[in-house]
Amino acid sequence: MSNDNAAIYAEMSQDLVAMTALSDDGDQTKYNSADRLWSKRSGYTADVKPNGVATGLSITPGAANDTVAVSAGTCYLAGVLTSVSADSALSVPRPAVSNYQQLAITVTSAGALAVVEGSEHTAFSETWDADGGSPLIPVGSILLGIVKYSSQTSAVVSASEIKQTSNSYRESYNFPTWAVRAYEVENSALGYAGVDFDAALLACHTGGIPKAVYAEYYTPEFAKLAETTDFVPPETSHSVSSTQIYGKTKGSSSSSLGQGSFTAYFEDGISDAMVTMKNESLFFKFFQDELVTSKYILCQGKLGLTRSFSPEEDPQGSCTISATDEAVEVTA
Repeated sequence: MSNDNAAIYAEMSQDLVAMTALSDDGDQTKYNSADRLWSKRSGYTADVKPNGVATGLSITPGAANDTVAVSAGTCYLAGVLTSVSADSALSVPRPAVSNYQQLAITVTSAGALAVVEGSEHTAFSETWDADGGSPLIPVGSILLGIVKYSSQTSAVVSASEIKQTSNSYRESYNFPTWAVRAYEVENSALGYAGVDFDAALLACHTGGIPKAVYAEYYTPEFAKLAETTDFVPPETSHSVSSTQIYGKTKGSSSSSLGQGSFTAYFEDGISDAMVTMKNESLFFKFFQDELVTSKYILCQGKLGLTRSFSPEEDPQGSCTISATDEAVEVTA
């Protein structure tokens, strides 16, 4: 097939998507945006802010019976860093009928401390929202910790009755940790960009759902690069090495990711738009036929540029694409 209609498109500008909620893909680890690509250009990378504690808000026994002290601190609520005042005597009522009860210490969506009571029972349960289990808290609230009572008798809360391990009894904004997914291609189809957490988020909210995850990001805007040629996508190459051992040769293979490249011709090689984007991490699309927009090669990497200025020809540049992942084919 001829490459007469081939074209290279590059990320040349970015559009801001203000802080917005991502959607759970169903496993409480993968969260998607409504957009296919997130820019990684310097100054335009995603800002991810899951709901959760940022600083302070530790729970300790209160001085008075059936109270806890919560220190001042900050948390992220809907992507906004919110200050929460301390309370040295937050009332945590004991069970009235059965001995065993768990109560959740929370920050509401309005940034106030609140206690959510679980169902009383004759024993503790490790199942959320079960009798004797930890209560589910309202959507939009943040879990600071759980107080576990095993007696109706009024007394000072003990340290052992307070549980606040992150992602077990407490929601911290920065745990579990996550990785940004700037793009995804599955079965040759372009999916949605988002974030992938290292572990499932604690499903402690009404309906058995985890905390909300918010992100502010930029989507790339592409422009055709005029007068380009010889596109080579960043791809994986394989090599074999061998060692002679007694009676035979023992081989091993290794893989390496090569740079992508292309050649560009400039107007002056100084003020051209692409020159201003050198050393930036950008998206690139290569169309073998730009009239067939559903089929292309996609890659993301840092643009390198080596220019040459001939007295007889237009300035030109040997461009490299230093990618962290090999190019992918989008055909669906």
